[in-house]
Amino acid sequence: MPIAMTVALAAGLLTATVPTAQAAAGATLPFTSVEAESATTTGTKIGPDHTQGTLASEASGRQAVRLNSGQRVEFTAPRAANALNVAYSVPDGQSGSLNVYVNGTKLARTIAVTSKYSYVDTGWMAGAKTHHFYDNARLLLGQNVQAGDRVALEATNAQVTVDVADFEQVAGAASRPAGSVSVTSKGADPGGQGDSTQAFRDAIASAQGGVVWIPPGEYRLTSSLSGVRNVTLQGAGSWHSVVRSSRFIDQSSSSGGVHIKDFAVIGEVTERVDSNPDNFVNGSLGPNSSVSGMWLQHLKVGLWLMGNNDNLVVENNRFLDMTADGLNLNGNARGVKVRGNFLRNQGDDALAMWSLNAPDVNSSFENNTITQPNLANGIAIYGGTDITVRNNLISDTNALGSGIAISNQKFLDPFHPLSGTITVDGNTLVRTGAMNPNWNHPMGALRVDSYDSAIEAQVKITNTTITDSPYSAFEFVSGGGRGLAAKNVTVDGATVRNTGTVVVQAETQGAATFRNVTATGVGAAGIYNCPYPANSGPFTLTDGGGNTGWSSTWSDCSTWPQPGQSNPDPDPARNLAKGRPATATGSQDVYTPGKAVDGDANSYWESGNNAFPQSLTVDLGSREAVRRLVLKLPPSSAWGARTQTVTVLGSTDGSNFSTVVGPTGYRFDPSTGNTVTVALPAGTGLRHLRLSVSANTGWPAAQFSEVEAYPTS
Repeated sequence: MPIAMTVALAAGLLTATVPTAQAAAGATLPFTSVEAESATTTGTKIGPDHTQGTLASEASGRQAVRLNSGQRVEFTAPRAANALNVAYSVPDGQSGSLNVYVNGTKLARTIAVTSKYSYVDTGWMAGAKTHHFYDNARLLLGQNVQAGDRVALEATNAQVTVDVADFEQVAGAASRPAGSVSVTSKGADPGGQGDSTQAFRDAIASAQGGVVWIPPGEYRLTSSLSGVRNVTLQGAGSWHSVVRSSRFIDQSSSSGGVHIKDFAVIGEVTERVDSNPDNFVNGSLGPNSSVSGMWLQHLKVGLWLMGNNDNLVVENNRFLDMTADGLNLNGNARGVKVRGNFLRNQGDDALAMWSLNAPDVNSSFENNTITQPNLANGIAIYGGTDITVRNNLISDTNALGSGIAISNQKFLDPFHPLSGTITVDGNTLVRTGAMNPNWNHPMGALRVDSYDSAIEAQVKITNTTITDSPYSAFEFVSGGGRGLAAKNVTVDGATVRNTGTVVVQAETQGAATFRNVTATGVGAAGIYNCPYPANSGPFTLTDGGGNTGWSSTWSDCSTWPQPGQSNPDPDPARNLAKGRPATATGSQDVYTPGKAVDGDANSYWESGNNAFPQSLTVDLGSREAVRRLVLKLPPSSAWGARTQTVTVLGSTDGSNFSTVVGPTGYRFDPSTGNTVTVALPAGTGLRHLRLSVSANTGWPAAQFSEVEAYPTS
């Protein structure tokens, strides 16, 4: 039987706990995070929302607190702390600050906030929208805060949306190691004014086989370092020694023995330019190297690793606010261990292995905590041999991403598909999975994808916890649309809670065995088994025993399961009619029924002329509790005011309709947006919504540019 695991959300804290027989998922972190929505505020809570491109959808927990200037959010400190890091967003083009109060007393120090590093556009990526709304800013408080103290943040000179606050007790600056070469002895400026690039190069050259010491201070580098080998670069701690550089190390090869530890590298990357090596490390550190205790922020990628990085260890680092990946093992990674890291707000895959040119072999991602990758997956394995993904805690993926993706998507050649044994064990996924705008259907919390070639490796998925996925838990797909087989998969031991649609989303041929998988709060059905293309072959799901709570199968492969009423609903305020099938008694020219549910108020449906009554019917896909309709005509002033007489009808089977609201005249006026709202009686439940129009004072036909249906009044 699977080992029980729980996810604790009390007091806005996210942790994963398991019995001592199995390690807890995620990293051991030096700070405790508190969600703003769990704090006291004079501002406005936003969310929850899973809609791509919205501020709440990128927030931790899909909720945050919006503060206008002068408004506050007040946290109760969960632990002793002398430092604070805040994840926040301000409107594009603006900047301001957060005043900090401890137990009502304003501190002299403030937290500067800016949109400079946010609002990233990657128009060349299909399905992308403006994203990367949040940023992180940190502050040494200058005093100690005790558990239970009140710590308030007050917006100044800008509207600030606060997502989460990290409380940390930062140790004092470490001492210089004996025998080390200090960068200041080579002329580095700890005040951050002068260019310290050459001083760092000279110190590295002098310290071969030893330690380069980076004392407390701030150092500015204007170009990258290369030829780094057989040396340790060490700072006094990531809050004390700070290097300002957007390209720290850029080298195609190294003899290795490079150890980088205990300082911060903070860049000035504000957009994603894939041809630029705007990375902390670009290329190779060489064999038997390590990176630990680092604070990496405002770069394109933390580590983009190519060449020989055999037995590299990357551990106990923080990756914040990258415009692309946090870390990518870009082929030829052998024996690499990435463990105990914290990654927030990455602009692409947070952690990825991509077996380009040569396979990644015997490498692992273990005990990492990943939150809010805003354009891809938490962890992505693209090819490779004998790979391990173990005990990671991943939350709040956004568009184009799952919590974990095991994939044969190659992107480029020569690519080395998955082979050997792929071990995916002990991972916890919270609110992961998303609607893929390119596929126009959802991606599961954990995805196995035979995108460019069939899955031939043995994929073993064990001891998994999936909580509050907005859509499905396990997805099997051939993302290239070719129907290649996703096979040789075993899922053994899983707890699935409150999945929005289904437990298993099988949409390509293949096979998987499930055993000891327990599900509660399933939104639509246990299984969606509809391989694409049609007649490409079956997906065989073998019941290995011990499965409970998900035996039902979605019966209609012509429709996608819609999220049910389980918690959380992907968007409680969503328009139920948008994009749904629409039919009508007639239409005029190009003004077809689908124009009334396409999300564009400038396009419209128009019935045939002089043939009242005319009706438009929208299939919502399943029985829904509808409380409000919003009816629209194009907002242009060229559309003169008019009154349409409308009767609202509903049906659960598409054949037998009953009146919900009797015939009523509704006035559409461009001066008020050509929009009317129709309140529906409490208790209204329908699948098929019909609007019957018997008169129109402005035109001899029925007309709607948008018909919107909402579950909230």
